[in-house]
Amino acid sequence: MNCKQLAKTIDHTNIDHKATAKDIKKTCAEAKKYGLRGVDVNPQWVGLVSQELAGSDIKTVVLIDPPMGLSSRFRRLDLCRQAKKDGADELDVVINVIDIKYERYDEVLADLKEICKILPTKIIIGSGYLTDEEIKKASEIVKQAGAFCVKTATEKDPLDRIELKEKARHLGIMKKAAPGLQIKASAKIQTYKDALMMIEAGADIIGTSAGVEIVKGCRASLKRRK
Repeated sequence: MNCKQLAKTIDHTNIDHKATAKDIKKTCAEAKKYGLRGVDVNPQWVGLVSQELAGSDIKTVVLIDPPMGLSSRFRRLDLCRQAKKDGADELDVVINVIDIKYERYDEVLADLKEICKILPTKIIIGSGYLTDEEIKKASEIVKQAGAFCVKTATEKDPLDRIELKEKARHLGIMKKAAPGLQIKASAKIQTYKDALMMIEAGADIIGTSAGVEIVKGCRASLKRRK
C-alpha cells in the first residue's frame, strides 16, 4: 500500500467538544491537502463540514451517540435524519452496548435496521466493553442490520487502554463474524506504524485525529528506503 492509498483509508476525526468552527475548518483543509477518506465530526458540525468539503470526494461523516449508544431510539433516529439533512454522507453510530451485554439482540437489531435505512452506516460496537463472544455477536447483528462497516470503538471506549495487539485481535474476530463488511479501526491510532498494524489485522478504514501525522510518517518511511 502506497501513501496515497493509505490516506484514502483515513477518516480524519475531530470530535473534541471544545472544537471551534476554525478548528473544524482546519481539519477539513488537512483532509483535502493530504487526500484523506473522510472527516468525522460531532453532529453540530455536519453542515459546516459538508460546505467545506463541497466539490471534493471526501466524505462528511458524523458520530452518533457516543460512548455507549444509550440514547432513546427516537433520539438516535432524529440525530441521524438531521445529519442527512445537514449534508452527511455517512453515519458512525454507536450500538447500544448495554443491550448487547444483556442479550437484548432483537432490540438492537430493530434499532440498527432503521438507522441503516437513512444513510450508509458504520456501526461502532465498543469492542473494549465486550467479551470475544459479544464482539462476535455484535458484529453479526451489524451485518444483519444492513450496515456497510463494523467499527471498533470511540475515544471513551476501554479499548483505548488496551495494547494495539489486542485491538488487532478484536479486528480479526469482527472480520470473521461479519464477512463482506468493511472494518474500521479507531481509538488511539496515532502513528504510521499503528495504522499499518491495524491494516495488516484487517482494517479497511482508520479513524484517527492523527491523519496528517500518519501520512507524513508514511512519506518519511518511503524516503528512508530510497
